Amino acid sequence: MARVSDLGGTPGHGRVPAPEPGEPVFGERWEGRAFALTAFTMGRIAGRNLEAFRETLDGLSPAEYHGSGYYGRWLHAAEAMLVASAILAPGAVDARARRLAGEAVDEPPDPVAPARPDYAPTAPGSLRTIEAAPAFAPGDAVRAREGARLPGYVRGHVGTVAGVRPAHVLPDTHAVFAGENPQHVYTVRFTARQLWDEGSDEAVAVTVELFETYLERA
Repeated sequence: MARVSDLGGTPGHGRVPAPEPGEPVFGERWEGRAFALTAFTMGRIAGRNLEAFRETLDGLSPAEYHGSGYYGRWLHAAEAMLVASAILAPGAVDARARRLAGEAVDEPPDPVAPARPDYAPTAPGSLRTIEAAPAFAPGDAVRAREGARLPGYVRGHVGTVAGVRPAHVLPDTHAVFAGENPQHVYTVRFTARQLWDEGSDEAVAVTVELFETYLERA
């Protein structure tokens, strides 16, 4: 099932604009506050589990995700994480905003107790050391299968392993606090012809970082 954020390879979105020289980090002041609020929320709820935040982003509605701008969707995700952890009541943010705007609305009562996930990382960051040998080596032909962080446009296509990277926690389970399950990551090269059509230039290619369970031998 396609994620709301999985837009790679889809037509109609135009080019990603290059940053302007001297462009500020945050275009508006509220964006910096949104960044800080989201980072604080992740630290208090998810043990700085970035995959849990990404999972929450992908759970937003298309209107929330695509209609709010980059940091607007961050705020939606932060609110969703606070509600899921029973720190905020559902509808509390909307009610507060309406009351501050002058409407006579009652805010929902605060939850009785938070329900933060029982989670602690085994080490800082996301890189891990594992004993298992890599299942694939550079030059191997592999087919992309399924995976939480596998771009839809490579699913089912055959590429070539270009490199083996350090082991990394698996986002599929890490995002839902079901274990780190670290595994090898591979740089896989796909030519434009392999991904799109026979008329594409064989010399044009993209590389994608894919977890071991996302791949099978072709």
